[in-house]
Amino acid sequence: MPSATSSAKSSETPSPNPAGTSAATGGNSDSADKSTIAACTQADLGVSATKEPADSKEARHLLITVQNAGDKKCNLYHYPHVRLGADARTTVPVIKESDSDPGKPVTIAPGEEAHAALLVSGGARDEYEAKSITLRLQGSKPGSDASKPIDVPMPVNTLYADDGQLVTYWTTASGMALDFIMSK
Repeated sequence: MPSATSSAKSSETPSPNPAGTSAATGGNSDSADKSTIAACTQADLGVSATKEPADSKEARHLLITVQNAGDKKCNLYHYPHVRLGADARTTVPVIKESDSDPGKPVTIAPGEEAHAALLVSGGARDEYEAKSITLRLQGSKPGSDASKPIDVPMPVNTLYADDGQLVTYWTTASGMALDFIMSK
């Protein structure tokens, strides 16, 4: 019983900070805080894209997968900022309902994967050919770019994209991500 009391006191030690906000938001650089996990960086990740289902004739639905190739856990925030084609002027809009745990990052340990599903074409509106996929990681602040563009290997030579594109939030469950786009 005394050890529980002493550990409760030690966890309360940082709270004398009058603002109390830096510790709660992860801004505390105390090395004893084991809950602080860095954001994933381009150097931490292996990136791939696969056509879903794999035997489909067209590549309307893609699963973007990132694997933690680093040696520490890292956090992915929100959803990837995806651009289809070199001439894309905007990033692909997100499916807001696909955020399974709003406001919380997806943490992946070394060797683990996270996924975002991408709807390449949502209908026959303003179709164009895309010969590249790039993504940027977001930081903890929604809408921020926390990486340079990362080239995603193309699952086919050319994608036929349109203005009905959508992307999901990051998740560790590939099926969950795909559920949001496969019916579209």
